[in-house]
Amino acid sequence: MKKILDLIAKEVEEAFFDSGYEKSYGKVTLSNRPDLCEYQCNGALAAAKQYKKAPFLIADEVAAKLTGNQMFSMAESVRPGFLNLKLDPSFLAGYLQEMRKDEERFGCETAKEPKKIMIDYGGPNVAKPLHIGHLRSAIIGESIKRIGRFMGHEMIGDVHLGDWGLQMGLIITELGIRKPDLIYYQEDFDGEYPKEAPFTISELEEIYPTASAKSKEDEAYKEAAMQATYELQNGRRGYQELLSHILNVSVTDLKKNYENLNVSFDLWKGESDAQPYIPDMVQKMKDDGYAYVSEGALVVDVKEETDAKEIPPCMILKSDGASLYNTTDLATIVWRMQDYHPDEIIYVVDKRQDLYFTQVFRCARKTGLVGKDTKLTFQGFGTMNGKDGKPFKTREGGVMRLESLVSEINEEMYQKIMENKSLPDEEEARETAKIVALSAIKYGDLSNQASKDYIFDIERFTSFEGNTGPYILYTIVRIKSILSKYEAMDCKHVKEQILPAKSESEKSLMLEISRFGAAVENAFAETAPHKVCAYIYGLANALNHFYHETKILSEEEEAVRAGYVCLLRLTKDILETCIDLLGFRAPERM
Repeated sequence: MKKILDLIAKEVEEAFFDSGYEKSYGKVTLSNRPDLCEYQCNGALAAAKQYKKAPFLIADEVAAKLTGNQMFSMAESVRPGFLNLKLDPSFLAGYLQEMRKDEERFGCETAKEPKKIMIDYGGPNVAKPLHIGHLRSAIIGESIKRIGRFMGHEMIGDVHLGDWGLQMGLIITELGIRKPDLIYYQEDFDGEYPKEAPFTISELEEIYPTASAKSKEDEAYKEAAMQATYELQNGRRGYQELLSHILNVSVTDLKKNYENLNVSFDLWKGESDAQPYIPDMVQKMKDDGYAYVSEGALVVDVKEETDAKEIPPCMILKSDGASLYNTTDLATIVWRMQDYHPDEIIYVVDKRQDLYFTQVFRCARKTGLVGKDTKLTFQGFGTMNGKDGKPFKTREGGVMRLESLVSEINEEMYQKIMENKSLPDEEEARETAKIVALSAIKYGDLSNQASKDYIFDIERFTSFEGNTGPYILYTIVRIKSILSKYEAMDCKHVKEQILPAKSESEKSLMLEISRFGAAVENAFAETAPHKVCAYIYGLANALNHFYHETKILSEEEEAVRAGYVCLLRLTKDILETCIDLLGFRAPERM
């Protein structure tokens, strides 16, 4: 189903052509003066230069061609040469009726050339709890993945775990001190290792920071951890089995925490999965003449003549031959290309890593790890700050665990629900509070442009008024309540059909609905979930304005009342589709 703006533009382009002008001047946009018109075309102003004619005369001619067109109730020429347009209510009602027939997509077309897109949007370290620094990557990445799938692309989400390097050696060393009798430390052991891990997630989360702190104060301890890391990476059997336990215990806990955010991944790969690809990759870079030794390290030049600032070489191996994050990320690209052949890889990462990914992407392209047809995209996001404008912290000044943040907002929503006394049943109130709290967190984040820093204001985000998740959910629940009451009226004999708008508020709602496909398509094209938020906020506002101005269920004319209900049902379905793209859902009651 064509976007409504495309249908309007086609008619205007034809009118320009029929008036003797190029079709290209018939570009139509949403009106920036909604008090005057709904859509506008400023093409006559540009055409005036080419045709050496006053723009208002051109606009007059085009408006005359559009007069009588069933699509428009108004096609007006306004000096100095604007073309103001309003849609005919019957045409608009017919368009929405067609949207309504498509119960899953509401007329939104899928991509004409679907792509395979891998998206890297997790990045947690194993053996460490998720903290609020992981929030934006998870929320933004999940939404981009969902929007991409809705548009018909094959989206493959990878968590990309931090499960390699010194942190593993630190854990192995500290565990060995605490439990030296574990068979994993017996080099001559050749039997089967236990299936149960020798630690819980709580123990593991305490072991790592303890070990990390010790290594900063005790040089011998750090040396032991580095030796353990070396032996692990060179195949020591007991240590590799411990790594397997660390991964199993950590990933189980990570999955639980991500599920609480309604975030999921198709792949649970880590840095360790890229290690087998490193030797051949490095050798090829050497053989092809890209990698060379500089101050003992192996590097690849990635600077370009057009650079406005210096881009340092991409380091592949340190002077001692050890790999770095660069090495692992490049090797990860190798296996992603070999196993999946993606058209694009999107990295949802803190924007402060822009330079790093510039180096990695250029190195990957220069050395032939990806071809010219594969797109590498850095989707940098800003920081989540407290009301003081500084990175969000706990009251004690530490980095807040993600689990604690979610729990705090759950409790905030529960208290608000209990104060309203809208849900007397405590169990239902608790469950509803979780649903609404998640909307507060996700919408609060996603409604901001990803690349910008934003203030995480719990009080504002949990409000039922304004541009918030709870306000959007409250609007959906309001519609559900009306529909439920309508069902109880037993009006099944009345045909539900969207009718031409009887008021300005009804038409405004219909116009917002009609723009659904364009909003989602644009949000994916620009990897911008905030555009979905902007759309549904406008839609929710239009619905509530219509609701307050219209007697819906008390409307005496049955066909008109059924038309209202039909319009509400379509609004609800589209709102629920949109919040699913953002990664949350609505309760039945609030």
